[in-house]
Amino acid sequence: MTATPSDLFREAHERLARLTADAEAGAFDAAVDLLVACVDAGGVIHAFGTGHSEAFAMEISGRAGGLIPTDRFALRDLVLYGDRDVEVLTGSLEREPWVVDELMATVHVGEHDVFMIASNSGVNGSIVGAALWAKERGHSVIAVTSLEHTARVQPKHPSGKRLSEIADVVIDNLAPYGDTTLEVAGGIGVGAVSSITAAYIAQLLTLGVARSITDRGETPPMYISANIPGGDEHNSVLEDRYRGRIRRGA
Repeated sequence: MTATPSDLFREAHERLARLTADAEAGAFDAAVDLLVACVDAGGVIHAFGTGHSEAFAMEISGRAGGLIPTDRFALRDLVLYGDRDVEVLTGSLEREPWVVDELMATVHVGEHDVFMIASNSGVNGSIVGAALWAKERGHSVIAVTSLEHTARVQPKHPSGKRLSEIADVVIDNLAPYGDTTLEVAGGIGVGAVSSITAAYIAQLLTLGVARSITDRGETPPMYISANIPGGDEHNSVLEDRYRGRIRRGA
């Protein structure tokens, strides 16, 4: 029997339910506390992911219902804001540790900023390098990764480290080794879930920060949709507080 949509729903739902229970039990509190402290200090939350993990960074930065003091950086910034030609983006750039210094030179980093880095495998050179760069400069790092997958693969960074071994807080995205949860005829893997769970984790963390700030009687700096009346005006006023430190691209 081949896998069905109901099977995929079950696999995704079971993981989302586990993440919900973990969040209710306080498993994400350490990460939320770091993010709240960053916002309170006037800092910016920097999000980074490569490949499909870039979807996590997009959930953190610059979206309706999200925090305004957020910034997303990506490997393409080597071309957009750096000195590299577009050809550099071909091939397995995410595995190269040399990109980090050039990439981070394009990011406006302040003293109180926090980094959120997502990678299912947690071993590629750019990912591990970015985490090390942040830690070496005194910034907290929150990692979202598959603990099952990362434990079964070898690090590709010269340090020999995994993202999970560098971060201050590690959140398991609950994806299995290889990411796929189901099989169709011939043993072909399908039903990848890491993007689904990572997006949910991003929203759980955002909710946690917003709740923490509102529970003490203050208003968190949140985006509202630019596609409702007054959205652009609301967002622009708050973005001005972080002018030159957050980027919003197409």
